[in-house]
Amino acid sequence: MSEILYDFGSGRSDPGTFPADALKKLVSRAIDQEAEALTNYPGNLGHRGMREAMANRESTREGVDVDPDHMVLTNGSMQGVTLTAEALQDDHGDAIILEEFSYPGSLSAYRSLKFDMVGIPLDEGGMRLDAMEAELVRLDKAGRRPKFIYAISTYQNPTGFVMPKARRQEMIELARRFEVPIIEDNCYADIHYEGPIEPAIYALDDDPNHIYLCSLSKILAPGFRLGYIYARPPMLDKILARRHDAGSNTFASAIVAEFYKHGIAEHAAVTTPPLKSKRDLVCEKLAEGAGDICAWSKPVGGLFIWVRIPDDINRKDLYELAQSRGFNYLPGISFHYKSANVPYLRLAFGHLTEDQIAEGIPILTRCIHESRTSNEPIGFDSLF
Repeated sequence: MSEILYDFGSGRSDPGTFPADALKKLVSRAIDQEAEALTNYPGNLGHRGMREAMANRESTREGVDVDPDHMVLTNGSMQGVTLTAEALQDDHGDAIILEEFSYPGSLSAYRSLKFDMVGIPLDEGGMRLDAMEAELVRLDKAGRRPKFIYAISTYQNPTGFVMPKARRQEMIELARRFEVPIIEDNCYADIHYEGPIEPAIYALDDDPNHIYLCSLSKILAPGFRLGYIYARPPMLDKILARRHDAGSNTFASAIVAEFYKHGIAEHAAVTTPPLKSKRDLVCEKLAEGAGDICAWSKPVGGLFIWVRIPDDINRKDLYELAQSRGFNYLPGISFHYKSANVPYLRLAFGHLTEDQIAEGIPILTRCIHESRTSNEPIGFDSLF
């Protein structure tokens, strides 16, 4: 196996913008302020100061009041995915609704919990609500009301697309009509490049069945292992009843609370421009090398570009060829709710340097060309 020189597989923030010096200054302050708290367990909700900072993050972006006492700090957003699923599950085989292509971590958790996942086809606006309605009707007739709808509606992973406000409102109405909770995973929300910022589900509707998940992994660093759940009672109490770990990391929470005490805008102004430049460079190099045979997203936020490749490519051969040349990506099969071997791949660009992008993407596009088994026209001009 060749050494991987160009790792486009992992979705991470830019190491060059990690605020090491600023955080160093906060460590001793956090210890001084939290010395007594560090000798105790943090409890189910977690560090008050961080909850207040994240409530401020949410209310500033969404324009609605967010109660920090309705916020639960978690060990990364994946703990939130698992906790909420367990809270809503009755039995193995329970149905849930989610995007046809979704985050592999969530798919893995739901498979482990033995949910019956019902995937909804996507277009450039996220889940197609005509297809969602048809599945909800089908399940209702079978007496199988889904336990929840899981939606990554902003800078969707892996496609990068954003669900427009009007479609979000339609989804809310569908969920209300069929009495199905919505779990919105919004951990990319503050990596915004251009265009309107669409509101979170909880900001559009105060239904206490809505659950919101978010994270610090994408705007700060995944090593902090900090995320949160926002849910109103009685849903909040149902989720907390599933928690058995005595709470999240008080020390990391205290540092983050100090760093973001006055909001995240100042830090986002540092982290976002380099990511936007990297996104543009990936798209530029894809156009140069594969503009005639591939289609891809140009996300207005987030860390991922979704690429459709020709149908006549053996996906296993392409992956192995790219790996042999030091290039890594995640194939479409990783994101499909049924693990179908679909003709897509995802490129994560946040942690790479511009030199790595400029050198790496041409390697991928050459591999795509070399892996084709025919010279037939590709037969598509869009992602779906």
